[in-house]
Amino acid sequence: MKTFEVIDISGDVGIRAFGKSIEEAFTNAAIGMYSLITNIEGIREPRKIIIETQSDSLEGLLVSYLSELIFQFDAYGFIGKGIDINIFRLEPSPFLKATVRGEEFNPEKHERKLLIKAATYHKVRIEKVSDIWEIDVIFDI
Repeated sequence: MKTFEVIDISGDVGIRAFGKSIEEAFTNAAIGMYSLITNIEGIREPRKIIIETQSDSLEGLLVSYLSELIFQFDAYGFIGKGIDINIFRLEPSPFLKATVRGEEFNPEKHERKLLIKAATYHKVRIEKVSDIWEIDVIFDI
């Protein structure tokens, strides 16, 4: 099973992520997003950060989660490669806690691809199709 694919959207870019569980689909959405920023094969994992996010909806949780990863990149230059979702709950409100492993982005070492400004709610989709979770998310570039 592939982990993600790029969705070509006029003026923007999107990811369709897949997973056998909702947690795996969320992880693959983030890895897909990171792969739009740089070639993640060149990322090492010496640093860890912990992120937590909460929302009123599953779609909101996804956008908030990806937005936090974008913030970590924009503010601190942190680019991830490995993600472990430690806590994922839907009740009483969607909540996620994850450990992200990566390093500081270095333009001399890492290829620069797209500048992602934001994860959006535009056409966001989280759905279980047969036994596979699918996530569609569009990014402003």
